[in-house]
Amino acid sequence: MQPFKRHTGKCVPLPIPNVDTDQIIPKQFLKRVEKQGYGEYLFFDWRFGNDGKPKGDFVLNEPRYAGASILIAQKNFGCGSSREHAAWALADHGFRVIIAPTFADIFLSNATQNGILALTLPESLVEYLLGRARDSDLTFTVDLETCEIRDGGAWRSEFAIEEAARQMLLQGLDQIGQTLLYEAEIAKYEGAHS
Repeated sequence: MQPFKRHTGKCVPLPIPNVDTDQIIPKQFLKRVEKQGYGEYLFFDWRFGNDGKPKGDFVLNEPRYAGASILIAQKNFGCGSSREHAAWALADHGFRVIIAPTFADIFLSNATQNGILALTLPESLVEYLLGRARDSDLTFTVDLETCEIRDGGAWRSEFAIEEAARQMLLQGLDQIGQTLLYEAEIAKYEGAHS
């Protein structure tokens, strides 16, 4: 997992509440076991028509949001089934940060385990940011070391994050990687308790 210390990226607004994991990555694309290759299917049913052509009215198809790496969403993002593929698809598409008022618990864990900072901000602030991202090009710098988000001007906001999740992202470690940090101690214990 790539460590996350500071990220600057273009924002894309997704003003839809209760985005479930089947909308993020539809079930027909869950046939592979590796984490790569899902980005092209992200929000597939919203991005493409039955003819396979991009829908002009979906935000990710708008040229001005090309290359966006920060997604601003509404409440309860990532609800529905617990498929980790949703986080894989978002990461593979290039998203490093998702901002929303609330996240589904399992999605929040899956995002963190896959190097995505799922940032919870108050709903009124998220609505403000959604409006700014719709009305003009918006770029943020998200600093996980200082727990601060800022634009290129005077606007800034602090955010809170569970310390364990923060450390996982800062170090670029999933739960297995964190466990392996204690490999010597584990081996010593195992050797003493045969």
